[in-house]
Amino acid sequence: MWTTAHIYGELPLFQLRSLLLTRGREALCAAAQKPWGVCEGKGSGVKFARGSSVMRQQDQHSEKPSSCCLVSLDRMPPEILLNIFSYLDVETLLYIGCVNRRFYHLASDNLMWVKIYSAAFKSKGSHWKGTSVKETATRASLSVEGKEAGHWKKEYISDQISSVKAVLAHILQPINPYTGLPVKTKEALRTSGLGWAIILREKSGKEHVMRHADLSLNDTSVTVTWHSKNWPHLATLSTLDLYGVTPLFMNPKRASESHCPRWQSLIGKYDLSNLSSSTMVGCDRLVRIFFINPGLLVGLWQKEDEVAFVMANLHYHYLVERSTWGSATLSYEVPPYRPLLDGSVEDGLSGYQMHIDMHGGGVFYLCSTFRNLFSRKGNIENGYMKFVAISLQNNREHLPLIGKVGLAWKTNALDGFIKNCSVVDVTLLDERSKPFWCVSSPVCIRYVAHPSDGPNFLGHTYCIDYMDTEGGLHAELVWIEETEEYFIVSLSLYLSVEKINSWFGTKNTEF
Repeated sequence: MWTTAHIYGELPLFQLRSLLLTRGREALCAAAQKPWGVCEGKGSGVKFARGSSVMRQQDQHSEKPSSCCLVSLDRMPPEILLNIFSYLDVETLLYIGCVNRRFYHLASDNLMWVKIYSAAFKSKGSHWKGTSVKETATRASLSVEGKEAGHWKKEYISDQISSVKAVLAHILQPINPYTGLPVKTKEALRTSGLGWAIILREKSGKEHVMRHADLSLNDTSVTVTWHSKNWPHLATLSTLDLYGVTPLFMNPKRASESHCPRWQSLIGKYDLSNLSSSTMVGCDRLVRIFFINPGLLVGLWQKEDEVAFVMANLHYHYLVERSTWGSATLSYEVPPYRPLLDGSVEDGLSGYQMHIDMHGGGVFYLCSTFRNLFSRKGNIENGYMKFVAISLQNNREHLPLIGKVGLAWKTNALDGFIKNCSVVDVTLLDERSKPFWCVSSPVCIRYVAHPSDGPNFLGHTYCIDYMDTEGGLHAELVWIEETEEYFIVSLSLYLSVEKINSWFGTKNTEF
């Protein structure tokens, strides 16, 4: 059930009142000049007292007002307020419902909203066409009988959300045969005005809502950053919730406005109580960064040990759906894959394709695709099936990382660069070019004292590791001092047996 609270969770009360006074100015002027108007007089204008629900009227053509009346909106009879509200646009009407309890109930009037609904969704109200004004009013009255308060407002919001989702679903229909991902993900993000927000929850239950400050659209992922001067104290925080926030009305020009009506879709919940050295992935002289799976980085100041920034890395696979199709309390569930068994799974997996990107702060260090990956039956380590993308023994497969590897960060006042950290985006397609496992996550390059058995390289050996419940990645790198660059000399992909069984509808443990 959609309520105003689901749409406006981040707009303070004083801003709501300000919007009522500023954006409702013309509508209230028009209402005030009606026969039943609040104030009388021709050629008059309406002025508003800032910070209060008050309307003043005075003669614009004289230095001294000939007549002046002061009327409090809060004290007006409901009939007059409903007439005033009937002149407001939908957005302003929704805002008014957040001012106070009385305005919420008045701004949810069924008779007012059934007219708005029928005008917005004419196909559903087509049975009203071709009738007189009197007959239309009569049918509108009948349509609200027996309906709970706010019924047609909820219907309007629900259908408006559905219409936005339908537009996005249409945009995302074309699939790139090479990546297995929608061709127009970036267009869908721009068209919808989709953004992201975090809710920081204190141990006392108090919540802090923050909309993203920066975002970067990569080839197969988006990097979203939050920074502020007024973070709550880290010691008081317990959890962080990540949401997609989508404008109720698709208007790219107004999508950047913080008070634009939006709905929330829960993406993930994170525990902030276990930030320790075991989760730290890098540091510089100003900040330390901590990784929370999946895909979240929390930067803490070195001196104060307080939050400096939060960074989320989100893969394009089902990104729009996860950011729009969930609710304020439930995440979007990816539809189950229909397995197509042909017997080949019994002999292992073959014909897989992996695309991998490594980047940090808009700079790409690696962008490569590996085709015809395979893993034979029984090639399982600790519940994960292993695929080799780059062989340690084959020098022709070894790849360099281009540029100085690191992760750029910034806040309102400072910025920095954390060496040997980056974001890895992995897109794995099965033999039918369907996305099998997709992930976007921060990683770090760590020194390895005892490298794997293989050729001896002239340089120190390092590694990159990532693992979750569905898959993982292990890479070994050699630092070449002469050219000051890393070379990937080994790259292995791991898929969990549980994920493979779920994908193919099997129950094998060793295939």
